[in-house]
Parts: sequence; C-alpha cells; structure tokens
Amino acid sequence: MEILILIIVLAFIFDFINGFHDSANSIATIVSTRVLTPFQAVLWAAFFNFVAYWISEFKVADSIAKTVKPEYVTLYIILAGLIASIIWNLLTWWWGIPSSSSHTLIGGFAGAAIAANGFNVVSLDKVGKTIIFIFAAPLIGAFISYVISVLMLWAFRKFNPFKLEEWFRRFQLVSSAAFSIGHGGNDAQKVMGIIAVSLIVFAKQNGLQGEQIPHWMHIGQVNGQIQHIPYWVVMGCYTAMALGTMMGGWRIVKTMGSRITKLTPFDGVAAEGAGAITLLITEKLGIPVSTTHTITGSIIGVGLTKRISAVKWGVTLNLLWAWILTIPVSGAIGGLIYLVFRLAGLK
Repeated sequence: MEILILIIVLAFIFDFINGFHDSANSIATIVSTRVLTPFQAVLWAAFFNFVAYWISEFKVADSIAKTVKPEYVTLYIILAGLIASIIWNLLTWWWGIPSSSSHTLIGGFAGAAIAANGFNVVSLDKVGKTIIFIFAAPLIGAFISYVISVLMLWAFRKFNPFKLEEWFRRFQLVSSAAFSIGHGGNDAQKVMGIIAVSLIVFAKQNGLQGEQIPHWMHIGQVNGQIQHIPYWVVMGCYTAMALGTMMGGWRIVKTMGSRITKLTPFDGVAAEGAGAITLLITEKLGIPVSTTHTITGSIIGVGLTKRISAVKWGVTLNLLWAWILTIPVSGAIGGLIYLVFRLAGLK
C-alpha cells in the first residue's frame, strides 16, 4: 500500500509541475499581446483547465494506461517512470525549454518497463500514434492557424484596424479559454491514466476482484477500455494542474510568446483557436498529443501569413530537437531508475 500511496502523491506532484511547466502554452500569447497581465492570465488559464473536467472523456487516459502491455506493469515500473518524468520536466523548465510533459511521462513509463522486460513490453500501436503526432500535431496546428488567419484577414479587410484590435483583444479571452480547456482535457488525463493503471495493478497483485475491490479503487472498463475513474483521482488531477498553472512558468512564456514570432491580438486569436481545435479533436480520438507542440505549430502558422522570415527558424529548430529527445532521454532516465530499484532488490 505504501508504494501505491507514493505513486499517487508523485502523480499529483507531476500534474502540479505539468501545470506550471505547460501554463506557458496556455498563456504565452495572451501575455505577449498584453491582453492580460501574467497574474490575470494564469488565473484565467487555471480556471479553464478545471472546466475541462465537465466535458472530457477518458480516451487519452486509456491510451496512456496502455503504453506498456498490462501483463508487464508493476508498481515499481510506474514509480520509476514517474520519477524520471518529474526529473526531466524540472530540468527542461529550469532551462526554459518548452518540452512535452506528455511525452516525458510516456518515455519514463516505457523506459522503465523496457529496462525490466525488454522492448516487447511496449504497446507499439499506442506509442506509435504518439510518436507520429510529435510531428503531426504542430503541422496540424500550423495549417489550421494559417487558414484561420487568412480567412479573418479576408473577412475583416474593410474594417477599421484600430477598432479591430480592440475586438480581437476581447476575442483572445475566448480563444485562450478554449485552449486552456483543451490543455486541461488532454494533459490532466495522462496522469489519470497512470493512477488508473496503478490501482488496477495493485488490485491484481493483491488478488482483489469484483466486489472485493474498494469503491475508491474501482476502475470501470468496457471491452478493456477505461470508462470510469474514481472522482477523487479526476478532481485531484485537475486541481493539481490548476494550482500548478497558477504558479506560472515565466521562462517558457518568454520563448513561446516572443522568440518564435512577434504576436498581435489578431495572431493570438488565430494561434489559440487553432491550438484549441487540434487539442479537442485529438482528445476525442484518444491520441495523447503535446500542448507544447500544438501551440508552437499554431504560432508558426500565424507567422507564415506575414512572411517566411517572420518565423525565427533557429529557435524553432532548437525546440524540435527538444521534442525529438524528450521520449528517449526520459526513457533512459526511467530505465536507469528502475535498474537502481532492481539492484536494491525492489521489483
């Protein structure tokens, strides 16, 4: 029981870190365009992170829970993966690199399982989709934001530009809220999936079945897919993420909000709107995508409507390397931590 409690505590800590690590994604554009102050922006984002609770399903949680084939999962594998994820998230936050908390979690979990039992333990269909969307999510975000920008430029071409800017400052509150809902719906579910698989493994290891499983531990599944997660897990994940978002992540805000391309309220509406659409679609499909990658692609799409040189490609390439390295590096950390556990006689 002690290991299960430790995993749950670390999972909530990871969600808290995810909140302040990825809050930059939710607020970077609205802060850089000066629509809201940083403090107002994090409160705004935190509130709408929590709103996601009432509209989200558990498809992303199910995908994360099945990153590793169920028969190979142990509590120590989950614990090693979580510790690795927290380490990599804190390092990238300190360096100001907008890496993906989602991919960090997947990498750490899979890396620990591989160290324990070899590469055959990974569910390739689940991880394969995630790897594809490392590149697909920013491309989709860029395409949608480019289309939105072009349509809005055409639709508002005859309007007074000064009045338009004031309108778009108000519109950006809506687009930022929509993106924060997408962030909460996609990212909080990943930790729900980790806690869910921990509860399933604990029940299995202790021979609990059916009515023997306490209500607070019960994970509802239909045809092997998670349909119900205890409310304390759901509320705990959303609360931790909302509190983390309120802490802010100002190092990453600077990168996202100004270093990729210069943003106006018009640009912010297009980028956040495109990011929200991408996140909501992938959440419905059960694909764990990165909010970091999505909003970065959306910001690039907006920059391309001005001119190719408006995008600072050097910064973008540095971000791309961080994205590519996140899963293997966090996987290596997870594997090393599990090997330490094994040497200590913990399996």
